[in-house]
Parts: sequence; C-alpha cells; structure tokens
Amino acid sequence: MQTSPAATRQATRPSSPAGSDPAGPDPVTPTPAPAKNGRFGLPTATALVMGNIIGGGIFMIPAAVAPFGTVSLLAFVVLTVGAIALALVFGQLARRNPRTGGPYVYAREAFGDFAGFLSAWSYWITTWVSNAALAVAAVGYLDVLVPIHGDIALEITAALAFQWLPALANLAGTRFVGAVQLVSTVLKFIPLLLVSVGGLFFFDPKNIGPFDGNGQGWMGGMTAAAAILLFSYLGVESAAMSAGQVRDPERNVGRASVLGTSGAAVVYLLGTLAVFGTVAHQQLVNSSAPFSDAMNAMFGGTWGGTVIAVAALISMTGALNGWTLLAAQAPYAAAKDGLFPAAFGKEKRGVPTFGVIVSVALASVLTIANFASGAKGAFDMLVLVTTFTAVVPYLLSTAAQLYWLVRGATDKVNGPHLVRDAVLGLGAFAFSIWLLAGAGYAAVYQGVLFLFAGILVYVWLAGRRRARPEGDAR
Repeated sequence: MQTSPAATRQATRPSSPAGSDPAGPDPVTPTPAPAKNGRFGLPTATALVMGNIIGGGIFMIPAAVAPFGTVSLLAFVVLTVGAIALALVFGQLARRNPRTGGPYVYAREAFGDFAGFLSAWSYWITTWVSNAALAVAAVGYLDVLVPIHGDIALEITAALAFQWLPALANLAGTRFVGAVQLVSTVLKFIPLLLVSVGGLFFFDPKNIGPFDGNGQGWMGGMTAAAAILLFSYLGVESAAMSAGQVRDPERNVGRASVLGTSGAAVVYLLGTLAVFGTVAHQQLVNSSAPFSDAMNAMFGGTWGGTVIAVAALISMTGALNGWTLLAAQAPYAAAKDGLFPAAFGKEKRGVPTFGVIVSVALASVLTIANFASGAKGAFDMLVLVTTFTAVVPYLLSTAAQLYWLVRGATDKVNGPHLVRDAVLGLGAFAFSIWLLAGAGYAAVYQGVLFLFAGILVYVWLAGRRRARPEGDAR
C-alpha cells in the first residue's frame, strides 16, 4: 500500500539540515513501504536492466574497438568486473532502502537534500537526452528497411513515433511496461545470439587482428578501447530506480542488477568475439554494420543487413520503453520529498504520468531541433554530456555505501561482511571515476554547467518548502 506524500516526506526528512553536523548529516531513517502489489517480478526486472544496458550500441561496438586489436576484449573483462561491482552495491543499498528512486534515495539518505537533488537532477537529464539520441539512431536503422533519408518531415515523424509509442505503453501502466520490456528483450536477443553463438562455429583465427592494434602497448590500447566501451554498461541502476515497482525489492533488485549486467556482458563479449572471428580485420575496421557483415560471412547473401536492422529497431524500442520509465522515476522520488515540482510525484496505474509526458516532450524538442536545424554538433555534445550526468548518481551512491561503512552505522552495515562490502564499494567508486574520466574534458566541462544550472531549481523548491507551515503537504 502506497504511503501518502506527506507521510513519505515526514519519514524521509533528515533530522537536521545537511551541513549542520561537522561529522556529516544525521542519518535519515526512512520507513519505506514499497507497494506489495509491485508488478515487476525478477524476470521482468532483469529484462529491464538488460534492455536498458543493451540499446543500439552493441551493433556498432565490434567495429568501433577493432582498430585497438583484441586487447579490447580485455578491456571488456575489466569493465564487466567494475559494472558487476556497481550492480552489487546497488543491490546492497536497495536491500536497506527499497524505495523508488534508487541513486537519489541513497544520496539523500547519506548526505542530505542537496546531494539527493543533484543525483535526481543529473539522472533526469541523462534519461531524456539519451532517449532523444536513441530515437535519432533508430531512424538511421529504419532507413535500411524504408528509405526515408533526406526527407526531414518523415525523419522527424519516425523519431517522434519511436519516442511516443513507448511513452504510451508507460502511460498504460507498469504491467504494460513490463510486458513490452520482456518481449522486446527476448526478440532482440534472438538475432544477437545467432551471431554471438553461431558465429563461434564459423570462427576463423585468420580473421583475428593483432593483439595491440594501435601500437601503444597493451595498457594504452586497453585504456583507449575502454574509453569507447565505458558507457556500454550505463543502465545497471535500472532495477534500483524502479525498486518501488519490484516485488520483494530487498532481494530482487540486487539479483536483477547482477543478472541483467552479467547477461549483457555475456552478449557483449560473445558478440564481439564472434564478429572478430568471422569478419576479416581490415574489413571490420572500416565496417559500418559489423553484425550484418558477420551474418553475411556466415550464411552468404546480403540479407543480414535487414535482419540486423530489425533487431536494432526492436532493441532501441525496448531501451526507449525502459528509459522512459526511468525518466519519470528519478523526479518522482524527489518530488515526494519536495525536491522536485509536486506534479512529478503524481501516479496513475503505478506510473508517474507527468514525469513521462514532460520527459518525452523535452526529448521530442531536442529531436526536432536535431533534424530541423541541422545542429548536429550541439546535439552530439549534449549526448556526450549525458555520459557525465549519468556517472554523478553512480559516484554519490557508491560514496553513500562507503559513508555508512566508515561511519560504522550498525543499522546500515553488515558487520560480518564489512571487508567484502568495503572492497565492493571502493571498486564501484573507482569504476565510476573511470567512467567520468572517459567522458573527456569537454563533456565534463559542459556537464558541470548543466548540473549546476539545477541549483536555481533547488533554491526555489527548498526555499518554498521551508517557508510552508509545518504539516502543509502541498
């Protein structure tokens, strides 16, 4: 049974403002009441994580990392370990506080309102800008099936359809969100597994390129490849973000995070290895459709491009469906605490409808601007900025885990597993820093401006909230 907004605010309010205690904010001790009728079971929550991690990027990854040689496979392994550590940390945090909002909830509980707001604001920017990017990329794959290139009106119409159809599924309720996510995840993995597993039977070692393709040494090559691959794992927090809609979140959020991340890692690794072994290295370096080239090499003909285009569209539609839900969940949790406009905290059929509509509308404006004005350079920078804004909640969440460990809060820390949890927390924090460094100087600079622009929103909301009489739940 859902608690009222006033009750939720009261239960999660810090006992003193952040910064008033030299040792840090007093611990927030929420009394979470996740919905017992949560509609996401473990399979659907796992599909949500996998679907959000694996969008459309997998279809280009093998060609993108081919110039660095097979050392890029080693980079994959290192990144996978870091991503799983991050998933485990999210599972531990959700076990203690299984509220919808994930990283926002953890940051606010440990460090107070301002840190919580920055986490929610940063994550919200990531979701709707990423949705715009996914829709634009989907139009490129649609052009393989239905030639629309050059017709701006048709491109805009198609891109908006890719955004609003998943939004309508979200507005229909979490039951429909889960169904779309589960079906799209299964359908897109059929062709991916065909290449990933089937390609191993056509594997020819002669196609494999050098271990160190760019001559910078294996460490330099791995780091360079990692800079491209770092953002392949964005989405590990998906189950934690929707914890309030997951059945038995104390157990299933952690399981779904690890299973979804591990499943995505297997697909990434097997797919890249299979393409490396079926497509000649020089051809792969210059390929614009590596999975299509792999299917053509395996089975002959040119029908592989069509199959992969369909798989890519299914993959992106599923990712848009999941990210649309997350775009509403981050401000929803903050709105319940008075740190986002109250309209973002209203639900219908288990979905924050206002958050869905506003997020899709903003993504639509960005998409139209991309196609209509030709401002692709500005759009690309905004997309790159999301790699920075996505990492801010990761850093704050892992810092929250370390904060409870250092502080020795007995109600937050599992004493017998203190060393294990400390190693996981430090590993996840280091992974987040690596993600941040991989975004590049320009993205970090622009991202900081984007992030700090939200301070005005926080000042306005925090000021209004403190000016209200005690007990006013407006």
